[in-house]
Amino acid sequence: MARNDIKKVVLAYSGGLDTSVILKWLQDNYGCEVVTFTADIGQGEELEPARSKATAAGVKEIYIDDLREEFVRDFVFPMFRANALYEGEYLLGTSIARPLIAKRLIEIANETGADAVSHGATGKGNDQVRFELGAYALKPDVKIIAPWREWDLLSREKLLAYAEQHGIPVEMKRDGTKSPYSMDANLLHISYEGYDLEDPWVEPGADMWRWTRSPEQAPDQAQEIELSFVRGDCVAIDGQAMSPADLLAELNRIGGEHGIGRADIVENRYVGMKSRGCYETPGGTILLKAHRAMESLTLDRGSAHIKDELMPRYASLVYNGYWWSPERLMLQAAIDQTQTVVNGVVRLKLYKGGILVVGRKSDTDSLFDTAIATFEEDAGAYNQGDATGFIRLNALRLRVAARRRG
Repeated sequence: MARNDIKKVVLAYSGGLDTSVILKWLQDNYGCEVVTFTADIGQGEELEPARSKATAAGVKEIYIDDLREEFVRDFVFPMFRANALYEGEYLLGTSIARPLIAKRLIEIANETGADAVSHGATGKGNDQVRFELGAYALKPDVKIIAPWREWDLLSREKLLAYAEQHGIPVEMKRDGTKSPYSMDANLLHISYEGYDLEDPWVEPGADMWRWTRSPEQAPDQAQEIELSFVRGDCVAIDGQAMSPADLLAELNRIGGEHGIGRADIVENRYVGMKSRGCYETPGGTILLKAHRAMESLTLDRGSAHIKDELMPRYASLVYNGYWWSPERLMLQAAIDQTQTVVNGVVRLKLYKGGILVVGRKSDTDSLFDTAIATFEEDAGAYNQGDATGFIRLNALRLRVAARRRG
């Protein structure tokens, strides 16, 4: 890709150190016009400073988009219908945000007539793959500029020196310090990497966590909540209907209060290395527990078990950046078909980091039949004598093998 072929680039821009340096670097090294795109996906930060920084850098086309509802409705909720967990623990909070950002990058590139898109993901991480697979899936011939794979500014010290040399403002926190961790936040989670977490034996400091109380400091009184589901999506808390984004934000608040949703994980990155990360996903942890409880009442055994078999594959597709792939869309269609009956209410008890399911009901789709399941006399609803033949038939192969062994 010849640099002089690039006249306009859309940059995924946060206004932080990395993307502020990238903005200037693109202008200087590609001699191109830069369009900035900043996504509000619930990271809880003031985004208008990104506009003023971009303006000061000479950017004429600035996009700051509120994508919170789209993020939860069209990305988080479909993923939760699948009960997706990567490697059994990670609720995919960063992974699921990347296809939305890639989608909007391409839309803006089309709107502005840009030649390329750019991002601030490093050459060691998963995000470069997620952004770029998404971009190529939506615009096959798009040009992508990944500065971390081109420049020599491969440390924070070099980035700071570049910023100082070029008069790029770098904001610190009010007390003059900055969190030592690499952090990513959105409505689903906040993640922490780097610094002392690079030693997997070191326990995270108590002051690292932002959203959740420690279980030890959580209230001594349990809280019960009821979550209502329609076609697999949570639509109300304690009978109060909410939009997807508002509902997840409220579950984050409630879960954080009770110390729910902390995770400390060593995961396998798609690029091949192991990485240690800590995550806070209070609302998502509650949603997953409640959704599985709702499915336990309403899904047929065959559907439920096939879903569980497919889930690790689905989670890996999301983690590795294949949200827009034919196979993820195929799996989603199958999963969504099962969710037509996932309707009802789940009651949960939250207490010091734990979640107990204490009730579930569905007036229209429950498969729980008391007349069959009862330990009392069932008035002929179930003939226990039928179990004899059922067991003997299922034991046939085991008996044949035992005879052969002698």
